[in-house]
Amino acid sequence: MSTARRLKFDEIGYWSEVKLEIVRAYAQAYSTILSRQQGLTHIYIDGFAGSGVHISASTGKYIAGSPLNALNVAPPFHEYHLIDLDSGKAAELRRLTADHSDVYVYEGDCNEILIDRVLPRARYEDYRRALCLLDPYGLHLEWRVVQTAGTMKTVDLFINFPVMDMNMNVLWHEPESVDMKQLARMDGFWGDRSWQEAAYTTTWNLFGFLEKTDNEVVAQAYGRRLKRVAGFAYVPEPIPMRNSRGAIVYYLFFASQKPVAAKIVKDIFKKFRNRGAS
Repeated sequence: MSTARRLKFDEIGYWSEVKLEIVRAYAQAYSTILSRQQGLTHIYIDGFAGSGVHISASTGKYIAGSPLNALNVAPPFHEYHLIDLDSGKAAELRRLTADHSDVYVYEGDCNEILIDRVLPRARYEDYRRALCLLDPYGLHLEWRVVQTAGTMKTVDLFINFPVMDMNMNVLWHEPESVDMKQLARMDGFWGDRSWQEAAYTTTWNLFGFLEKTDNEVVAQAYGRRLKRVAGFAYVPEPIPMRNSRGAIVYYLFFASQKPVAAKIVKDIFKKFRNRGAS
């Protein structure tokens, strides 16, 4: 039995389809601009690449994931670096891209692989640039990866800010009741424990619980962190990605060193910003 038949493809909601369209639109603009600059090599990086194919929850049809969308961009990227922890998904990526000598598929923890093997391929002094998508299912991305990308000054970054995972497992009214492993996950994603300053007010309610701030307040604090700590020059207001009930599942952030990149993404975000809002 083939890998494709054994593998159960992820079913995604329409908000994920919107995200794919946003990233595809920017990847097209990015590759078009970078291809005009002689001497520069530009690469595509996908830290949580999946199998390359999804099933639409709304139609039941197979749809291309972000790796295949990137491969269909013209003019093309010079290299494609696709990472997934799941061995079955990595195998399917290898099968789908077998005819592409410019595609590199990695199986394992993307935090280690990005730091040790992939981001070093986008060094400024080597005249190399990168577009990187970091779209974890939850709090699986480590801040050190984001900060490394910002310090390099060569990486345009899309980041999934997973507020649903945060609210379910970390951002409780009783912070002292949160499991230490969940706190460690949040610390790793944020980089330290300063997320608590954004997540809670100093006010206690009538039931003796700390008052939580809105998701948007926490997301805004993360955006400031992308600038002040990671060193990205431009971080447009993130776009909320909503489920079928209008609830925010995550925020999609973009970070770059270039004003033109931020302008392009702002225009793309504007097109989709209110999609799914009640």
